[in-house]
Amino acid sequence: MSLSDAYEDLDATALAGLVAKGEVTPSELLDEALARAERVNPQINALVNLVPETARALIAEGLPEGPFRGVPFVLKDLGAAAVGFPVSSGSKLLAGSQPTFDSHFYARLRDAGLVTFGRGTSPEFGCGPATESAVYGGPTRNPWNLGRTSGGSSGGSGAAVAARVLPAAHASDGAGSTRIPASSCGLFGFKPTRARISQGPSVGEGWAGLSSSGFVTRSVRDNAALMDVVSGPMPGDPYCAPPMEISYAQAADRAPGKLRIGFLTTTFTGAPIHADAKAAAEDAADLLASMGHEVFEASLPEADVMGMLRATARVISAGTARTLQAIEAARGRPIQPGEVEPLALDAKRLAETISGADYLAAIETIHAFGRAFARYLSDMDVLLTPTLGEPPAECGRFTHAHGDFEAFRFGPGGVADYSPFTAAFNVSGQPAASVPLHWNAEGLPIGVQLASAFGEDAMLMSLCADLERARPWADRKPPVR
Repeated sequence: MSLSDAYEDLDATALAGLVAKGEVTPSELLDEALARAERVNPQINALVNLVPETARALIAEGLPEGPFRGVPFVLKDLGAAAVGFPVSSGSKLLAGSQPTFDSHFYARLRDAGLVTFGRGTSPEFGCGPATESAVYGGPTRNPWNLGRTSGGSSGGSGAAVAARVLPAAHASDGAGSTRIPASSCGLFGFKPTRARISQGPSVGEGWAGLSSSGFVTRSVRDNAALMDVVSGPMPGDPYCAPPMEISYAQAADRAPGKLRIGFLTTTFTGAPIHADAKAAAEDAADLLASMGHEVFEASLPEADVMGMLRATARVISAGTARTLQAIEAARGRPIQPGEVEPLALDAKRLAETISGADYLAAIETIHAFGRAFARYLSDMDVLLTPTLGEPPAECGRFTHAHGDFEAFRFGPGGVADYSPFTAAFNVSGQPAASVPLHWNAEGLPIGVQLASAFGEDAMLMSLCADLERARPWADRKPPVR
């Protein structure tokens, strides 16, 4: 097998194994990744702020003997501070900013031996289900269909992994931003229980606890092993997730046992969804039943779903405003129109109408929904839904040139219609994953979401790995790669 064939077909775990056996060098893997990026990135616009010289320096200094020694990697262009790796946060305002410290997240990845060489694109400040940012000169496109979005906000990571530039990449998830690109690009994405991964040292929590870090990968075992690398609290974290009795990797190696699995083919409010999304959920339910699980059609949750979504939007708008206010304070002058995209400016305007009491009311709504969803899932081990309400959106639909933040999220065809399932588990803090089990007649990936009770990450990872064994997806490749 040639190096090119091995790189295209093997996951990160297997590539690290080749390095460990001396069959390939980290420099050869990096050269292959850079060559692939040069070939496909002009088509998909997924990778930015590339610093191959920094990656070569890491190799020359001697890579740690970690589980992913020598494997090429990119961080999302949002968060994950790392010295030597410029970050723009999807914004012209911050283009090429140089971090002055390493996040705990990146430090753990570096110690695992990964060779980071750049960033994957993100919508401005992570506020959208598609990756379309003015700073990148155009949308990030889906390797399965260049007219479709790769998702957001980790859209660059999703597109690059699907296009075989990388076997795995960093993602983060504040309302679905790991699972949406995983679904859109035919990948596996896992959002852990809240606070499983430290966001320090500069941040205690993101978006009032909605956000968490993670990965998009082609294999479940890669995701599990990466989660083991980065999981665990650090001094100063405001809170942490319940400890796991076994590791993610151990969980992926064992069957979960017979589970009680409820499924939905409507939104949480009972509204209809696209036929392709419904078919994906029904197909996954049939597969799980054939694997011996008790599968049943779940009732709708007794929870204020729209109240939760509107409260979440308020938190996101406040988070955007806080970012912009910090930039204004640092530079000593206000942000002007044209420096950021209209959507961010309107999010800031909206946030400035929200009082302290209003913000606390939004947090109370979010917490009440979390309690309601915990009760809802107490009747089952796992809830199955589509990841999205539709196939991947056409490019341009979620552009941040949109100047009305609330209409962007709640207007006809807005975020709430497109992604009615994912944010619920950011609010509840429960683990949730998107698994690539279905492709529609147009050849577009349609992911399904699986979620479990708070702290039950290991059981959920076991189930995802079992699904991969029952219906492998790694040999499905997009036309652009």
